[in-house]
Amino acid sequence: MSLTQELASWGPLPQLAVCSPPAIGNKAPPEPSAVHPGQNDGKPTVIAFLRHCGCPVAEATFLALRTASATHPSINFLAISHSSQSSTDKWIAALGGTGPSLTVLVDNERQMYAKWGLGVSSWGHVLSPAGLMGIWMLGKEKGIWNRPTESGSRWQTGGAWAVDEKGWVRWGGMAGRADEVMDVEGAVGVLKGGGW
Repeated sequence: MSLTQELASWGPLPQLAVCSPPAIGNKAPPEPSAVHPGQNDGKPTVIAFLRHCGCPVAEATFLALRTASATHPSINFLAISHSSQSSTDKWIAALGGTGPSLTVLVDNERQMYAKWGLGVSSWGHVLSPAGLMGIWMLGKEKGIWNRPTESGSRWQTGGAWAVDEKGWVRWGGMAGRADEVMDVEGAVGVLKGGGW
C-alpha cells in the first residue's frame, strides 16, 4: 500500500446510471445471480454491499456475516466488494478468511452496486460529525480501525438486503450514513421468521 493508493480512495468516483434501490416486497435485481432461485441452492440470502476494503464499517459487517454464516447454515451470505480482486483477497486473508456459507464477489466496475441503487455518496454521508463519531466508537468499543486502502473508494455507498428463497426482498436498504454497520442478525431474523 502506498500513500498514492490511500489518497486515491478519496478521489472522485465516476458516476454510473444508478437504479432505484429494491424495496421490501419487490423482486431482487438480476445481479448477482446468487440471490435468485436456482442459483442459491433454494436458500434465502443475506447480501451486503461493502464500502471499501480497509473501511472499519465494511470489516465489522464482514465479520458479522462470517459469524452468522457459521450459525445459520440454512441461509447463504454474500459480500460484494468494489475493491480490486487482489486487494479484496488480501483484506479477507488479513481478517481470517470467509465462513462456511459466505461468498465474496468482486464488482470493481460497480455494476451490481448500481443495479441495487448504490451510487456515489455525499460529503454529509461520509464526513458528518455523527458518522465520524460512530466510526471512532467502532474502533474504541470493538477495536476495528481503518486498515490500509489499496483500492476502492470511500465515496461508494454501501447497503444490505435479505432476499428469500424465491428472490423477493424481505429486509434492508442503502446505508443512511457511512458508519452504518449492517444488522446481520436482524436480516436473519426476518428470513427465519417468514410470515410474508
